[in-house]
Amino acid sequence: MIDLHCHILHGIDDGAQKVEESLKMAKKAVSEGIRTIVATPHHQNGKYINEKNDIIRRVSILNEHLLKENVPISILPGQESRIYGRLVDDYKADKILTLNQTDKYIFIELPSSQVPQFTEKLLYDIQMVGLLPIIVHPERNSRLIENPDILYNLVNRGVMTQITASSLIGKFGRKIKKFSRELIDANLTHFIASDAHDVLGRGFYMQEANDFISSYYGVDTLFLFQENARAVINGSNCFKETPQKLKSKRFFGIY
Repeated sequence: MIDLHCHILHGIDDGAQKVEESLKMAKKAVSEGIRTIVATPHHQNGKYINEKNDIIRRVSILNEHLLKENVPISILPGQESRIYGRLVDDYKADKILTLNQTDKYIFIELPSSQVPQFTEKLLYDIQMVGLLPIIVHPERNSRLIENPDILYNLVNRGVMTQITASSLIGKFGRKIKKFSRELIDANLTHFIASDAHDVLGRGFYMQEANDFISSYYGVDTLFLFQENARAVINGSNCFKETPQKLKSKRFFGIY
């Protein structure tokens, strides 16, 4: 199994703080059947700045630790960039890291309660330099929950999305769980990943989410998500179903 989104690199964001915690996370991932993790530390989110070359260096160091500890998992380089106006310029300046350095897929994080006015234009500009943007955890964005047409319009223009395993099984609450499942129903998401930060409160839950997908949506849907994850790390094309619109809604008291 491949996990595209994980804060396993220690000491650089709000994920693992020490190498021992990174190793615990890796061992927990292995116990859930994960054999490949893309390390995606936060970048430009107002608190953390983690640029391309430093991430690559830290991934190499962590893989050395895992080899010494005989943990059968491979860590690949990635980055979770908060959306910001200079992102394309920084990509050209070699500060932005695509997932597994394939120069194809890039994670984009939106603020939790809004979608900036420049979002559509920036995502278009990202595609114009040959990249495919993937919006991470859209199911936890209160503006998108309120007006899912915003997400539909972005996906309809070629943007992809990734929902969090723990959202799907209810760890963020009933309403986010419901919205996560609606996104799958409407073909508005293309990947499931952990967004794990530790082994407890913000753990992996990938096996539990996969079991739910297999039983509720069928093995074909699970296979699609898994093959799309493989396509990302290989830099090949993902499979996309035609997106459908959801009804707009207003949820109060989500957070």
